[in-house]
Amino acid sequence: MQRRTKELERDGGGGKAGSTKERDQSWIPKIIKKRVCTTFVEDSFSNGALCQCGGVREVHDSVATGDYFGAAIVTQWDSRQHSSECPTDAFGELEFAGAGRRHSHFLRLSCDTSPQIVYTLMTAHWGLPSPNLVVSVVGGEGHGKIKTWVKDVLRNGLVRAAQSTGAWILTGGLREGVSCCVGEAVRDHAAAAPALSQKKVIAVGLAPWGLVHNRQQLVNVQGSFPARYYVQNTSRDSFCLDNNCQAFLLVDDGSVGRRGGEAAFRANLEDYISHQRTGIWGSGSIEIPVLCMLISGDATMLERLDASLRKATPWLVLAGSGPAADLISDLLGDLSSVPLSPTSPPAEGEAAQGLSTELRDRVREKVRKHFPSESELERLVDSALSIHQNRELITVFHGEQEGSDDFDTVLLKALVRASKRVCSAASECTEELKLAVAWNRVDIAKAELFNGDIQWKYDDLEDSMTDALINDKPQFVRLFCENGLNILDYLTYRRLESLYRSLSDSSLVYTLLQRRLSERQALAGSLPSLDRLVTSPLKSPQSALTGPASAMELSLYEVSRLLWDLLGDVCQPFYYGPLGLDPSSSTRRTLRNVNKMLLGECLYRDQRCLSPWAALFIWAVLQNRREMAVYFWEMAGESVLSALGGCKLLRELSKLESETENKLSMKELAQTFEDLAHDVFGECYQNSESRAFTLLIRKSPVWGGATCLQMATAADARLFFSHDGVQSLLSQIWWGDMERNTEVWKLVLTFFLPPLLYTDLISFREQEEEGRSVELYHGRDTDSLEGNDATVFSLADIIQTEEDAEELRALKDKLRDSLSPSSKRPFIVSRWRQFWFAPVTSFLGNVLMYFLFLCLFAYVLLVDFKPPPPDGPTTLEFVLYFWVFTLVCEEIRQTFFVGSTFILQRMRNYIQDVWNKCDLTAIILFILALCCRMLPQSYEFGRAVMAIDFMVFTLRLIHIFAIHKQLGPKIIIVGKMMKDVFFFLFFLAVWLMAYGVANQALLFSYDPRPNWIFRRVFYRPYLHIFGQIPIHEMDADKLLVTNCTNDVKRIEAGEDPCISTYANWLVVILLVIYLLFTNIVLVNLLIAMFSYTFSKVQERSDTYWKFQRYNLIVEYHSRPCLAPPFIIISHLHLFIKRHIRHISSVKSKHFVLELRGRKASRLNTWEAIQKENHLSAQNKRQRETDSAQLKRTSVKVDSVLKQMADMRDHDRRLRLLETELEYCCSALSWMTDALSQSPVIKAEHPPPLLRDVTPLSPN
Repeated sequence: MQRRTKELERDGGGGKAGSTKERDQSWIPKIIKKRVCTTFVEDSFSNGALCQCGGVREVHDSVATGDYFGAAIVTQWDSRQHSSECPTDAFGELEFAGAGRRHSHFLRLSCDTSPQIVYTLMTAHWGLPSPNLVVSVVGGEGHGKIKTWVKDVLRNGLVRAAQSTGAWILTGGLREGVSCCVGEAVRDHAAAAPALSQKKVIAVGLAPWGLVHNRQQLVNVQGSFPARYYVQNTSRDSFCLDNNCQAFLLVDDGSVGRRGGEAAFRANLEDYISHQRTGIWGSGSIEIPVLCMLISGDATMLERLDASLRKATPWLVLAGSGPAADLISDLLGDLSSVPLSPTSPPAEGEAAQGLSTELRDRVREKVRKHFPSESELERLVDSALSIHQNRELITVFHGEQEGSDDFDTVLLKALVRASKRVCSAASECTEELKLAVAWNRVDIAKAELFNGDIQWKYDDLEDSMTDALINDKPQFVRLFCENGLNILDYLTYRRLESLYRSLSDSSLVYTLLQRRLSERQALAGSLPSLDRLVTSPLKSPQSALTGPASAMELSLYEVSRLLWDLLGDVCQPFYYGPLGLDPSSSTRRTLRNVNKMLLGECLYRDQRCLSPWAALFIWAVLQNRREMAVYFWEMAGESVLSALGGCKLLRELSKLESETENKLSMKELAQTFEDLAHDVFGECYQNSESRAFTLLIRKSPVWGGATCLQMATAADARLFFSHDGVQSLLSQIWWGDMERNTEVWKLVLTFFLPPLLYTDLISFREQEEEGRSVELYHGRDTDSLEGNDATVFSLADIIQTEEDAEELRALKDKLRDSLSPSSKRPFIVSRWRQFWFAPVTSFLGNVLMYFLFLCLFAYVLLVDFKPPPPDGPTTLEFVLYFWVFTLVCEEIRQTFFVGSTFILQRMRNYIQDVWNKCDLTAIILFILALCCRMLPQSYEFGRAVMAIDFMVFTLRLIHIFAIHKQLGPKIIIVGKMMKDVFFFLFFLAVWLMAYGVANQALLFSYDPRPNWIFRRVFYRPYLHIFGQIPIHEMDADKLLVTNCTNDVKRIEAGEDPCISTYANWLVVILLVIYLLFTNIVLVNLLIAMFSYTFSKVQERSDTYWKFQRYNLIVEYHSRPCLAPPFIIISHLHLFIKRHIRHISSVKSKHFVLELRGRKASRLNTWEAIQKENHLSAQNKRQRETDSAQLKRTSVKVDSVLKQMADMRDHDRRLRLLETELEYCCSALSWMTDALSQSPVIKAEHPPPLLRDVTPLSPN
C-alpha cells in the first residue's frame, strides 16, 4: 500500500483535474482498480441465465463460463474468490445533462482499495478541502416515503451544523430516500449561503457501481473530462446518481444490481479519516471526528452498526425514523439499567454467553417486534447484544419531540461521548472544547463549557489555543484569554517560531520569509535544491504537521529581517536581543552568527516573549487577519504606536501584494488602524495635554525605540497628523519659548534689529514659569491616572519604597541640574538663545538669506559675470561661490550626520526626499558651470549651465512656502497636476507625430534638412495649438511669391523647396481636424483632469498641509540657528561640541524622549485606560445603532416564538392527558356500575357524588 501511495504522489504531478479537457491521466488506472466477475456461479432462480453476481452469462469471460468443474462445486458467489481486479475504466469529471451546475468528480474503484489512496486523491488532486467533521448518513435506502420531521432534521439540523463546521457528508449518492433529501438540503444551503462559504459542506456519494443506472455512460478507459450523464425520471426502480454531490466514489465488488457492496469500503474510509488531523497542514489539536448517523435501516444495518462500534466510531440514531433506528432506541431506553461488560468488546459468540438468559429473551422480543419476518433471528439477537455492550458510543436523538434547532449541540455531545471512551486520560470537557474549536463554534463553547461551572487550567487550554491561533479563530483566542490562559506563560520564542512556520504557503509573508531563509541557507552552504522545494500536487496535507519541510527551518532571524525590510530604519531590528545579535554588525557577519547559533542548543527558544501581545499582533498583521489583529491590538500596550506600526506594515505589504483583493483588504485594515490611532490619541489629548505630548515623543522599547511621530511619518498617516494634539505639539516646538501668536513682522524687525529682543515687542515664557511647569509635570506622576483633576492616591504613591525614594531624589537632582545653567546664565544670553534657537527663527533667517542669495546670483549672472581668468571672476562672484560652498556643507551635514543608522541608509534616506534631489541637482549643475566658466573654450557653455542652475535654485523656493496654510496645499496640487500633464503630453505627442508627418509630406515633396524637418513635424504643430498658424504657407490661394526651387540638387545645396499645391485641400482638412481634437478634446481633457485633482486634494488640503508641515518643522528644528553663508560658524561650533567635547544635543529631546521605570509604566497604564474608555464608548455607539437593536429584537422574538412552541407542545400534552383521563373516568364509571349491580359486593354506604367545580371568576 505504501508503494502504491508513493506512485500516486509521483504520477500526480499533472496538476488538478479539469484544468484542461484532454490530458494524460494514465496514472489513475495504474493505481485504482475495478472488480470483474471471473467465475459464473449459476443463479437457480434465473434458469441459468444469470450469475449470482447479477450479471448475464454473455458478459462473463469465456474461461469463467467454461469452468464447469469449478462452477459445480461452488454454491455461493463470493466477491473475493470469484472476482479479480483490473485497471479501472471510469474516472474523471461528471456533467449532469440539463443540471446547469459545476462538474462533479467520480471514480470507479475496487472495494479493496486502500482508503489512504482515495483520501489523498480527494484532498490533494480533486481539491476538496480537508474536513473538520465527517458525518456518514446510513440507512433510508429505497424509494420509500421519508417522514417530514426527518427531512426537517436533515435540512435545518444536519446540513446547517455541517455548514458551520466545514464538514463532509457521506451519503448513498443515489436519487433515492435519505440520500436524495441530504443532497437537496446541501444544494439549498449552498444557494442561500454567502459566496465565501459555499464550499464548506461537501456531499460525497458512495454508491455500488453495479447499482448505478446508465453507468455505461461513465466508462472511458482514458478518463472522461467530462462524462455527460443523463438522468431519467421515468422508472421508479432506476437508481440514478444524485447531481447534488460534489464527488462520487463508485465502489465495485463485481456484482450487478445489488446493495451493500460499498459497506466495507465505506467503513474503512470512515476509520482512516478518523485518524487524520484537522486544521492547516494537519496542525489541529484533534483528529477529524467521524460520526455515523442512522436513519431507519433494515436488518442488515445491525451488523454494519456492530462492526463500526467495534472500531470505536460514534453513532447518532434518529429514534422513530424506521425499524433499525427504533430497535436501537428501544434497546438503549429499556435496557439502560443493565451493567456494562468489560471495556474490550467480546466476540459475537461470547456476547451472548456473558449476559443473562433474561436479557437475551428481552432482546429477542424487541428484535421480533421490529423485524417480524426475519428468518435469522438469533444472528440479529447476537448483533443487538453486541451493540448493547457498546451503547456508550450511541446517542439517541428524538427528533420528533426535540426538533432540529440544537442539532449541532447533539452532534457535539455524541462525539464527546466517543472521545471520552477512546481516550480515558482526557477529561470530557477538554475533548468537547477541542471539538468546538475544530468546528469554530464559540457559541457552543460559551453556553456549555465557559458558563462558570468549570475551572479551566492552563494545561487544558494550551493545545486549543495553538489550534485557534493557527486556524484563525479569534473568538476562541479571546475566550481562552478571558478564562484562565496566561499569555506570558504561553508565548515562548519557540512557540512564536512555530506560529510563523505554520503560515500558509500561498501567503505573501510566507514567500518573503522563504527568501530570507534562502539567503541564510545560501551563506551556510545548505541551500536546498529545487527538487526538495517543489512538492507534488498529490502530497497529503497530513504529511507535515506544521508546514512543508523548508518552513521547519524558519527562525526568528528571518522574521526580524522581514520586519526590518518593512519598517525600514524607523526602529531597531526586532528579536536581536534574544538572538544575541548586534544591530551595528554587517549583514554577512550577522548571518554567520545566526547559522552558528542555530546549530547549537538555541537556548533563547525556551525564554518567554518579553512583549507577547505585541508579537502576536505583528504575527496577525503580517497575515492580514483583521479580527485577530484588532483583538491583539486591544490587548497590547502602547496602543497609539502599535496601531501606527500595524498601519505601516500593512501599507508596505500592500505594495508587494499582487492580488487585487488582498491588496484592497490590506489597505482597508491599514486605514482602520490609522483611525484607531487617531481616535485613541484624541481620547488621550482630551484627558491630559501634557501626557499626550509625552506619548508622541516617547521612545518605545517594544517597537525598537521608535516614537509615534516617527512611525506616523513612515506610515504616511496623514489623518493622524491632522489631529489638533499633534499640531499643538508641533506648534510648541516650532515657536520654542516664544508665544505662538507672535506676528511675523515682529520677527522680521527683531531679526534685523536684535536689540529689540530685550524689549516687550516679543513675549517669552519666563524661566520661573517654565521651572514651575516642569515641577508640576513631574509632580503629576502621583496623580490619578484618570485625569488631572483627580485627588485619589494609591497606597504605592503614599508609602514609597527605598527605590522610589532614590528615584525621587535623583529626579530632584536632575531637575536642579537642568535648571541651574539657565538660572546662572545672564538674562542677555538666555534671551538671545530663546530667540535664535527657535525653529521659526531659523526658518525666517534661511528664507531671508535665501532671497538675498538669489538676488546675488541674479546680479552676478546678469551684470557681473566676467570672462575667464585673468579677467574674472569678480569679488561678488567669489562671494557667491563661498555661499554655495556653505550650502554644500549643510547638505553634507544632513546626509552623513543626521540619524543613527548606517551611512548607506542615511544616504538612501537623503536621496528619497524630492527636495534633496533638487538641492543635489542644483549643486551638481553649479559645480559643472563653475568648472566650465573657468576655461575659455567652455565659457559660454558654463554661462548657459549657470542660467539653468539659477532656475533650479529659484524653484527651491516652493519648498519654503509649504509652511503657509494657504500656499502649502496648493504646492501639493501643483505636484499632482504635473503627473496629469505627463499623461496629457503622451496623447498630445501621438497627435503631433501623426499630424506633423502628414502635413510635412503633403506640403513639401522633398526637403532633407533635419533641422527643418524637426521644426515642421513637432515645433510648428505645437504652435498651432496656441493660434500661430502660417496661412501663407499652407493655403494655396494665399501663397506668397518667394525664391524657392524644386531642383533636388539645389535643395540639397541649401535652398528652400517650393510648397506643393497638390492635394492642398487635404492639408486644410487635416488642420481643422487637428485643431478640433487638440484645442477642444485634449485641452478640455487636461482641464477636467486638473479639476478632479484640485477637488480631490482640496477636500483634504488641511490634512495634506499638516503632514507636510511636520516634515518642514523637523528639518528646520535640526538645522543650525544661523543661515548660509554664516552657517559655517554653526558647523564649526557643532563639530567642536559633538566630536571634541562630546556634548549631546538638547534639541533632540524635543522629538525623542526616553522614559524608564515608574514613569514609563504609569504612562502606559494611563494610555491603556484611555484606550479602554474609547473602546467602551465605541461599543456603546455600536449597541445604539439600528442594526444592533434589530438584532436584539430578533433574538427576543425568536425566544418568544420558542416559548410559544413549548406552550403549544404543553397544550398538546395536556389534551392527551385529558383524553386519557376521560377514558379512565369512563372505565371507572363502568366498573362502578357493574359492581353496584353485582350481588358479590354489598356497599355499606352510597357512592360519592361528583362535586360541581365552577371556574374562578375574575371577581
